[in-house]
Amino acid sequence: MNLPKELKYSEEHEWVKVEGNKAYIGITDFAQSELGDIVFVELPEVGDDITADEAFGSVESVKTVSELYAPVSGKVVEINEDLDDAPELVNESPYEKAWMVVVELSDESELDKLMTAEKYQAMISED
Repeated sequence: MNLPKELKYSEEHEWVKVEGNKAYIGITDFAQSELGDIVFVELPEVGDDITADEAFGSVESVKTVSELYAPVSGKVVEINEDLDDAPELVNESPYEKAWMVVVELSDESELDKLMTAEKYQAMISED
């Protein structure tokens, strides 16, 4: 299982990559493997505000539809439009090509509530 050490992780299986005051958000390798083949990704619009622990979109697989929960709060400044035409990127490259949104962080202290790769690994190992 691929768990990049430089990322932070949420209990809802999202990852966060921080660059300055911006955060890239996607779903983890574990989450995509549990969901199966991704066929559709629904994301917010640029300019929308998302709030930590609240749904901001969904991922549809051949098995189920799963809500995406924001690991941090902020304003959406970019969405990954490649996922409109190629939702399978979430399965193929959950960390590199399949980031979902970029948000301008509104409260950087929320990052402290997220897990390291080691803590996330321990959590999914218990399941």
